[in-house]
Amino acid sequence: MDPLTHTATGLFLSRAGLNRLTPLAAPIVILAANAPDIDIVTVTGGSLNYLHYHRHLTHSIAAAPLMAALTVVLVWAVARRPIRWGGAFLAALVAVASHLLLDYTNVYGIRLLLPFSPAWLRLDWTPVVDPWIWSALLLGVAGPFLARLVTSEISSSQRRSQHHGRGFAWFALVFLLLYNLGRGVLHERANAILEARLYDGEVPARTAAMPTLNPVVWSGLVETRDLFRIREVNLTGEFDPARGPAFEKPLLNAAVAAARQTDTFQIFLGFSQFPLWRVRAATDPPGSQNVEVFDLRFGTPREPGFVARALVTGQDKVISTSFQFGAARPR
Repeated sequence: MDPLTHTATGLFLSRAGLNRLTPLAAPIVILAANAPDIDIVTVTGGSLNYLHYHRHLTHSIAAAPLMAALTVVLVWAVARRPIRWGGAFLAALVAVASHLLLDYTNVYGIRLLLPFSPAWLRLDWTPVVDPWIWSALLLGVAGPFLARLVTSEISSSQRRSQHHGRGFAWFALVFLLLYNLGRGVLHERANAILEARLYDGEVPARTAAMPTLNPVVWSGLVETRDLFRIREVNLTGEFDPARGPAFEKPLLNAAVAAARQTDTFQIFLGFSQFPLWRVRAATDPPGSQNVEVFDLRFGTPREPGFVARALVTGQDKVISTSFQFGAARPR
């Protein structure tokens, strides 16, 4: 999820009760809720380096205790105030866990099992940025201030503000839980619709329902023997399996095999869950080919998202490779 969601979740976890575990709980929990995203520093090595190391070890279960401990030590070192070490570590660990769980729900995925397994795990329930979640979080932040403005008992305003803060924090956290579970139910319905249809007389080899900003509308990905199909699934209407773009899988020739061996393609294919290949003739040098692979979760050849490219000679030698983030398809 986005940093705003992680930050607000940390704030609400603190207000909901973690602030009772130790002094300085609020900064500890808020920073711990964002700590796994310290991998943002890898962007200095370029977009491909960031793709490889984003949601890497810092987002794993194995590293969660370390992320929590480092956060506690950092806050203590900066603030120079006493804390309860056991309570502080527990609060930070809960906050780190909230980060991992939120990232697990969305379409990008997370490598929870590193260093033991590099597998990407994802639930595909929510977009990386979800305005419905933002709305609830905004209410959770603004609610205590609004409640304090309308209270008539000025003498107890501080106590009431703390009470309202805890109440709105619980509201936001419960909403976050129920919203994600509700998204999960809708996701299963959308995926069941995709699996239950034939596509040009073929049973799908696999399907996936990708979240959009509308919880009842999903972007369906269907893979058959020869094609990838993108089909909108509106849970309030009829589903037409024939409606939507289709992308043919090309024959994977020697140029593709050569591109696969490069570091760029190895890293990209380790991330991509629905890779679509495209091979086209190039003019310079003569006889060469452009090899591209797209991750259909985030774009298509018409609207590129995550794309790896290689220029391969007629002798199947890779001249150059590149990776870039294109204009991602809205979700």
